[in-house]
Amino acid sequence: MEKRIIARGLLAGAIASVAAFAFARTFVEPLIEQAIAYEEAQAAGHEHGVEMFTRGVQANIGMGFGVLAFGVAMGALFSVVYCVAYGRVGSLSPRMLSVLLAGAMFLSLYVVPFLKYPPNPPAAGLDETIRQRTLLYLMMVVLSAALLVAVVWLGRSLLERFGVWSATLIAAASYVVAVTIVMLVLPAIDETPNGFPADVLYEFRLYSLGTQFVLWVIIAVVFASMAHRLLGENRNRQESYLPA
Repeated sequence: MEKRIIARGLLAGAIASVAAFAFARTFVEPLIEQAIAYEEAQAAGHEHGVEMFTRGVQANIGMGFGVLAFGVAMGALFSVVYCVAYGRVGSLSPRMLSVLLAGAMFLSLYVVPFLKYPPNPPAAGLDETIRQRTLLYLMMVVLSAALLVAVVWLGRSLLERFGVWSATLIAAASYVVAVTIVMLVLPAIDETPNGFPADVLYEFRLYSLGTQFVLWVIIAVVFASMAHRLLGENRNRQESYLPA
């Protein structure tokens, strides 16, 4: 059963990546072009290396392959977490679990790290700090995901004592407080050069968030439909063998 669920997660991730690529190609790529134009204007008169791939290849094949690989990886991760969570988080239906789980992963794996370390277009950061920025971002992702798992455990442990509503509020508040502390402890990064178009930076970050939103919404909806058919049929088959 787990293999069938993971296969559906891979398929959902692949389908979602097509929609995410279409969104990114339409809204994000023009902003990258504007950022590159700004970079080239600032570097006028200076020698720079020849690009291995043209902008057309980068914007289509490069971006498409990158989004596809990321979407499939997220679909696989989502389905593995789904296998672990199914049957262990109350009496949620397969579809409702899919929606809630996708929302939680979107929040912890992207939205929260985005608030601390939002993405930048080309020329909006220093080349020599790429490694540092990448490591800090990954650290934020890991800590956010770990804290989410911890507060889910906390919420479950408080159910009998406080009830569903109060336990959920306590767990949510704990997550907000813990994430806030992490954000305050981790160093801030502010490298945007003076004169960089503010509207390009703002829209790039907004549409990057939109790309992730599209990805996770499609994963949730597509996987929910497939999981409902798979697990619903399996449950009906099991019930048919029970004595009347």
